[in-house]
Formats: sequence, structure tokens, C-alpha cells
Amino acid sequence: MSHCELEDITMHLNDRISSTRRVLELRTIAKDQDKRIILGKIGQDVLAIDGLLDQFEKCVGRQKDLLKHLKELEGFFQEDVQDGKHLRDNMPTHMPRKGQPAVQYPSGRGPVGQSGPVDVQPVQQEHPRKTSKNQIREMEFITSPEFDTIPQYMKGRLTYDQLNTAVESINTAVTGKYKILHQPAKTLNNATRKLHQRFKEEENKDTKGLFFIVEADIKEFTQMKVDKRFQGILNMLRHCQRLREQRGGGITRYVLL
Repeated sequence: MSHCELEDITMHLNDRISSTRRVLELRTIAKDQDKRIILGKIGQDVLAIDGLLDQFEKCVGRQKDLLKHLKELEGFFQEDVQDGKHLRDNMPTHMPRKGQPAVQYPSGRGPVGQSGPVDVQPVQQEHPRKTSKNQIREMEFITSPEFDTIPQYMKGRLTYDQLNTAVESINTAVTGKYKILHQPAKTLNNATRKLHQRFKEEENKDTKGLFFIVEADIKEFTQMKVDKRFQGILNMLRHCQRLREQRGGGITRYVLL
């Protein structure tokens, strides 16, 4: 029911109440025979008013539900705005920016077979990359051409922005983990010392020099849910050569490439 219809019901209800009040006032001067007719008229009007009040109450209830739903939507939009501001204010230095010169690949072609220069940084293929002792690796964000190469059955309803939001969460987990690992154990409190011990126990001879996380790190450092959707995101990141899995000791490690 629209706002105009609600106003019409209110106006009609007020007219009925006013009409009934006038009939009651006229009853005092009416003859006995007319009083029976007047009482019947009043009974009909009261029933009609009762029906209108019932419609009015239902309409108000629906409007309250709609208002509650709109407030929830407003909350979701505010979260998206905050996420957008965070992405804007924390743009990685390696991401292409407006005004940067285009990168010309040696072969004259872009990363997905496009000819000519492209305004993105070429993806390095060193595994693992050389880093200083305390430098923490980060996963590079997915470019739009790379996202287009992901099969539709793999993407499902996941959008480009949602995938890069997941990349940001993974980088948060990596940074949180290796900041603790780079600190001397004696400087840590009890909670972080336990994490430091777990991180060390998860390492093996094959992870030396690599940066990796496990599902427990995602739960520890981010708000991202480790569910079926998360597994789908990992499949897409493997497709884009951002990470690989390494299993052993009952643990699945997600190694950054």
C-alpha cells in the first residue's frame, strides 16, 4: 500500500468517525421510531470503522517491516562504503595508478594475449621471490584481465571486487603471522608466544624461505569465513597463480607464489 493510499484510508476513517459522532448527536432529538434506524446506522458505521482500523493496523505493520529492511540495507551500504574507503586509503604500491607510464612487455603482448602496452605491472614468476630478512611478502591483487580468464563455473556469483577483498584478507593474515614470527620469542606475551610456537610447528623443510598461511591464520587475523565460498576463492587464486597448496602432517598450507 502506497503513502497516498494510506492517507486516503486515514481521511476516510476520520470522515466515518465524524459522521458517526453527528448521528449520535442527532439521536437525542429524534423520535423513537427514528432512533431504531439511527442505532442500526450507527452499528453499520462502527463495523465499517472497525474494518478500516484493521486495514490501517496491517498497513502500519507492513510499513514497519519495510522500514526495518531499509535500515538493514543502509547498514550493508555503509559497510561497503567503509570497505571502499579502506581500499582507497590502503592501495598497495605495486598496483597501477592513474598517470603511471604503460608497461611494455618484451614480447609486445600483454599478460593475457593483448597486443600493445598495458597499464599494469608485469607479474614476476620467481618462486620464491627474494626478500630481506624481515620483509613480509604480500599477494598481488588480481587484475581485471586475469579475472576474465577465470572460468564462469569457478567464479559463480563472486565479483572482481569481492575476490580482491579476499586477497586483502589473506595479506592481512600473512602480515599478522610474520610480524609475530619476526619478533624474538622472549618479547612476546603468552597469547602471541603460543601463536609463535604454532607457526614454528607448521614449518618444515619444504617451507623454508616461503610465506604461507593455514586456515587457522585466516580465523585468527581476519573476519573472513572459512567455508565453501572460501574454498572457491582459493581455487580461483590457484588458477591465477597467486598461491599453491602444500600438504603434510595433517595440515594444508597455502603458499604465496
